[in-house]
Amino acid sequence: MKITRYDEMSGLGLDLIREIGSIGTGNSATALSSMLGKAVRMTLPDVQILGYNDAIKFLGDPEEIVAAILVKMSGEINGLMLFVLKLDFINEVLSSLMQEEIEDYYQLNVLETSALEEVGNIIISSYVNAISSLSDVSINLSVPDIAVNMLGGILSVPMVEFGYQTDKMMMISGQFIIGGKVLHSDLLMMPEIQSLNFLMEKLGIING
Repeated sequence: MKITRYDEMSGLGLDLIREIGSIGTGNSATALSSMLGKAVRMTLPDVQILGYNDAIKFLGDPEEIVAAILVKMSGEINGLMLFVLKLDFINEVLSSLMQEEIEDYYQLNVLETSALEEVGNIIISSYVNAISSLSDVSINLSVPDIAVNMLGGILSVPMVEFGYQTDKMMMISGQFIIGGKVLHSDLLMMPEIQSLNFLMEKLGIING
């Protein structure tokens, strides 16, 4: 039976998304370690289906300034991927790559922004490659775009794009451990409902 909302996904479907997330985190940790020149590990991810307000509460304060990398998926799966970056994660990346740190998100210059876009692209691509490998579906990714805004404003972007289909978000959360530092990681995956049904069918999962 096909689903019409994210929260209609079966437990088996969520387990499979969690397994895909686990493979994706392993791949992203390896790629990030190579880029930063440091040991990078990541804890097993947790997958939650949250409403807009609950997602904001989970991530912090709606007026908190954050950065986010946004990538659009197209091809056999259409949707959005959004990776939220907070200041401690940004400074770990910048100090590793450029021996620089910032005190405010609006201090990011062009080179620093480019480096963060590449990191976000690596992490998102690792998840998408895991999906493609397991399900044999073709997914194209747009050029990553970075935004700095209040958390509520950042999360409103996927809701504007997909609010006509669902009022829920699929969140994959975990912790990067970089050079001994524990840094929270939050990735939002929002495939179109039609694409999610197609993916579940390809993976042999019957929802509902």
